[in-house]
Amino acid sequence: MSDQPVQVVILAAGQGKRMHSNLPKVLHPIAGKALAQHVIDTARGLAPQKLILVYGHGGEVVRSTLAAVDISWAEQARQLGTGHAVAQAVPQFSKAPCTLVLYGDVPLISAATLRRLLHAGRDGLAVLTVELPDATGYGRIVRDAAGKVLRIVEEKDATAEEKSIREINTGIMAIPTAHLVDWLGRLKNDNAQGEYYLTDIVALAVAAGIPVRTAHPEAAWEVLGVNSKVQLAELERVYQRNIAERLLVAGVRLADPARIDVRGELTHGRDVAIDVGCVFEGSVELGDAVEIGPYCVLKDVKIAAGTRIAAFCHFEEAVIGPDGVIGPFARLRPGAELGPEVHIGNFVEVKKSKVGAQSKANHLAYIGDAEIGQRVNIGAGTIICNYDGAFKHKTLIEDDVFIGSDTQLVAPVTVGRGATLGAGTTLTKDAPPGALTVSRAKQVTLTGWVRPQKVKK
Repeated sequence: MSDQPVQVVILAAGQGKRMHSNLPKVLHPIAGKALAQHVIDTARGLAPQKLILVYGHGGEVVRSTLAAVDISWAEQARQLGTGHAVAQAVPQFSKAPCTLVLYGDVPLISAATLRRLLHAGRDGLAVLTVELPDATGYGRIVRDAAGKVLRIVEEKDATAEEKSIREINTGIMAIPTAHLVDWLGRLKNDNAQGEYYLTDIVALAVAAGIPVRTAHPEAAWEVLGVNSKVQLAELERVYQRNIAERLLVAGVRLADPARIDVRGELTHGRDVAIDVGCVFEGSVELGDAVEIGPYCVLKDVKIAAGTRIAAFCHFEEAVIGPDGVIGPFARLRPGAELGPEVHIGNFVEVKKSKVGAQSKANHLAYIGDAEIGQRVNIGAGTIICNYDGAFKHKTLIEDDVFIGSDTQLVAPVTVGRGATLGAGTTLTKDAPPGALTVSRAKQVTLTGWVRPQKVKK
C-alpha cells in the first residue's frame, strides 16, 4: 500500500436544485452530520498534507458550518464543471505528489476504499469505478481489448455501444499532482454540457503513457451521491442499516434493525437490548444488560449496567447509575446524575440535579438544581421551585426524607435527614431533620352552602 504524501480536494460547490431547499446540498444531514462533514472526517483519516474544500453555492454558510483550522478554501464562483472546480484549488496546492479528488455529496466512502485507490495510483493515475446493473446517468469506463482504460465518456456524449457499458466512473480519483496541474490547463469544454470535465484527464494520461488503473469499493453504496431528498433518505437508511448490523454482530439485541437511528457514537456492554424507534445522538454509552424501551431519545448519555429505560423517555447530557428504573415518559435534562437503583417515573423531569441511591420520584414531579440524598421518596406532584425570575437557587434534600404529594419546595431550602414533609406543603424555610413539617391552610367546611346553578331559559 502506498504511503506517498497526499492532498485532498473535496468538491462541494453544487447548488443541488433537486433538493428544493435553501440549505446548500452538502450541508444536508445524514445521521445528524452534514454530508460534506462525513467526507471531511474520512479524508482526515488519510492524514493529508493539505485538505482543500471547493465551495460555491451558499458559500458563506458552507464555510461557517464546516470551518476548521485544517481546511483550506477555494471558491468556484461559476459552476463550469468538475475540471473547472479542481482548477480553482490549484493555488492552494501543497507539494504532495498525489491529489485525491472527493465529492462533498458522496458521504459514505470509506477510508479503506480510498487507501486502495491511492495504492492503485502509486505510479500513475487511479480511478474509482464500480459496476452497476443500470449505469444510466453515469460516465462509462472505456477499455481496449486488453482491458486497459482508454478514457471516460459521459453519458450525454456516449454512443449507443458505450452506453451499454456497466462499469461507471464514480468521479473519485487519485492523480499525480504535477501532471494534474498541466492537464487542467488543457481541458476543453466542447461537449454536450459545455463544461470542463475532470474525467477528460484520463485520455490525456493515456496519451502521455502514464499508467491508468482502477480500484473498486467494497460495496456500491459507498459511492452513491445525493442529489434529492429521496436519495438523502436512501443513504440515511444505508448508513443506519450498517450500524445496526455492527451492533447485532457485537451482541446487541435490536427489536427491529430497520428502526434505530444512531447520530453519533453508541458504545455498549454485553446483553444490551434496544426496542424500536430509538434515537441515539452524540456520545451514548450503555453498560451491561441495559434495556432501552421503544421510542426513546438519548443524547450524550451514560447509563450504567442493569438499568431499565421504559418507553418514550428523553435524556440529554445525563448520567444514570446501575440498576435504575426510568420512565415511561421521563425527561432527564443536562446535569442530571442518578445514583444506583434510582427510580424516576412517568412525567418526571430532572435538571442539573444529583439523586442519591435508592431514591424515588415515581410520578409527575420536577426536580431542578437540587442535591438529593439516598432513600428519598418524592411524592406525586412535587415541584422544586428553583427559579425566582432572575436566578436559579439550589435545594438540598438529605438522606431518608419522605416528601408528600403536591409539595412545593421554594429554593433555596434544606430538608434535614429523615424529615417528612406533609402532602400539600409549600416549604419556604429549612425543614429540620427527623421531624414532620406541614404547611397548609386550615380545612373549613361551610354548611348550608349551595353550589351556583344555571338558570333554565
